[in-house]
Amino acid sequence: MPTKTYHIGVEATMEIIGGKWKSIILCHLRHRTMRTGELARAIPQISQKMLTQQLRELEAANIVSRHVFHQVPPKVEYALTDYGESLSGILHELCVWGEDNIDRRQANGEAITLLSRDDV
Repeated sequence: MPTKTYHIGVEATMEIIGGKWKSIILCHLRHRTMRTGELARAIPQISQKMLTQQLRELEAANIVSRHVFHQVPPKVEYALTDYGESLSGILHELCVWGEDNIDRRQANGEAITLLSRDDV
């Protein structure tokens, strides 16, 4: 297997949490354990297929754990692993930056709404 080369560390970070949905999923999971349906309701723009794919990739990277309850109907919960929790500070800073950006844009007259602020 050839040696993987990164030019800077953020490349390795973005390989794991990059893309449109992963950081959003992780921000929700850092507050609490959630079921698939709860995540889908919290992120209404994501398709079920994409949500499942992103969760599986995060699980494969040991960022998210998946707990299946053997019952009818089946119940599956997702949570951050201890390793995933190590991203909490970074995720919080991304949320705060986004909130500040929205405040700045609103102050400049842009019609923009933020439905939830990060409370951690």
